[in-house]
Amino acid sequence: MSDSRKNYHRGRKKQQVKETRKSEKGGTGLKRAGFIIVLIQLMVSVLLVATIGMTGFAPMKYLVIVGGGLLFLFLITFSLQFGKKKAKIVGIVFSLLFSVIVGYGIYFVISANNLAGKVSGGKYKTDNMVVVVKDSDPAKTLKDAKDYTFGYQIATDAKNNGTMISAMEEELESTIATREYNSLNEVAEAVLSGEVKAAFYNEGYGSMLEDTIEGYSGQVRVIYQHGIHTEVKEEEVEKDVSKAFTVYISGIDVSGPITTNSRSDVNILMTINPDTKKVLLTTTPRDFYVTIPEVSGDARDKLTHAGIYGVDASMRTLSQLYDIPIQYYARVNFDSLIQIVDAVGGVEVYSEETFVTEIGGYQINEGMNQLDGQKALGYVRERYALAGGDVQRGINQQKVITAIFKKMLSPTLLTNFGQILGSVEGSVQTNMTKDEMSKLVNDQLATGGDYDIQSASAIGTGDEQPCFSSGAQPLYVMWPDENVINDIKAHMKEVIGE
Repeated sequence: MSDSRKNYHRGRKKQQVKETRKSEKGGTGLKRAGFIIVLIQLMVSVLLVATIGMTGFAPMKYLVIVGGGLLFLFLITFSLQFGKKKAKIVGIVFSLLFSVIVGYGIYFVISANNLAGKVSGGKYKTDNMVVVVKDSDPAKTLKDAKDYTFGYQIATDAKNNGTMISAMEEELESTIATREYNSLNEVAEAVLSGEVKAAFYNEGYGSMLEDTIEGYSGQVRVIYQHGIHTEVKEEEVEKDVSKAFTVYISGIDVSGPITTNSRSDVNILMTINPDTKKVLLTTTPRDFYVTIPEVSGDARDKLTHAGIYGVDASMRTLSQLYDIPIQYYARVNFDSLIQIVDAVGGVEVYSEETFVTEIGGYQINEGMNQLDGQKALGYVRERYALAGGDVQRGINQQKVITAIFKKMLSPTLLTNFGQILGSVEGSVQTNMTKDEMSKLVNDQLATGGDYDIQSASAIGTGDEQPCFSSGAQPLYVMWPDENVINDIKAHMKEVIGE
């Protein structure tokens, strides 16, 4: 063989050796990268299971299912790293994809847990005190009204009035002139007549002025606000969500923080027995003529006015009316209803009559109706177009709450939990702790099964009577039908298991 041919073969062999070494080096690099990525997949999978376990929302069997599924996926991508180059690449791609999905799952669980913490544990209520002047008054701010005389009522709210005066004087850095009136109506009339140029009062009371002075809100203007935060006073009752308990659902319509004291237009007690899977929804008309414990003494007032003094005052009032302990409350802004209904995919309710809602102008037909959030809001707020008025409105509210409750007890709870919680952030306040909420979700997922949801509606006789919160002027009220109240009491005790 010639020297040139030998050199050719020698060079060719060296080239093949280099290519083989390069290929082996590349394969080793790919294999190393693959194992690192698969290890990351394993780490985020373990972190997801640990995060779900930390929140307490999922029972052990769900953790086992999730953990088993993630382990199976890990074993698949891990085994692919021992295959050929194409198998390694496929394993790396799938491992990256799984890691991103699991990472999003961790984010979702943490976000849901944080949102549950924001919604739960409500311990404070807010009295929003306002200063008003006539709409035509030139004053735009409190400092513009520095030399005005401020009227205020002395019949109720003495503590908040004193706090408000101090806040105003601190803001103005001077003493203010004040004039006392016996009732809120007298204060409002004094401002409108020009007897005083400004007045201050609890904004929660202001809504009552619309009932007694036609067009009042359009004749005055707010120039200053001051929030007074106080702790919700809860009754000493046993709390255990694994046993029978009652939740007070209060529907309010305020533009400020959910903690703001306001009249409660929706008053529903949800008595729940987790053992027997029974729920009783009891609606009490907003105009029920009752006493408000620790507020009105022997004087009677509308139930809706109890909310002005805080959710705790409403709870005490209903607890006294039905002779039942109320462990929890949930204050719901009507805006949140829209978002909750949409989060669960809409609800279906049966209507006994055909009508058009005043809010939104939605057509509700006799029979089954599919409602999205906006339509549900119009449905639960309507009373004037209904033959049964406020009593029928309460029944309709029960229907929507029942439909939401059933949706949330289905797999919707698991698949839409984050969206549901996100929809109510800032629009719902409850004294139920995050741990108690977690236990409720955990127990339902563990035991499953549908609840037997029953309903009851308190009724009464219409009348016109003076109310503690609004003074001597008679307002429309409803005297409770004691026979119906006694029947509801018995029904509640039956559900509780007494």
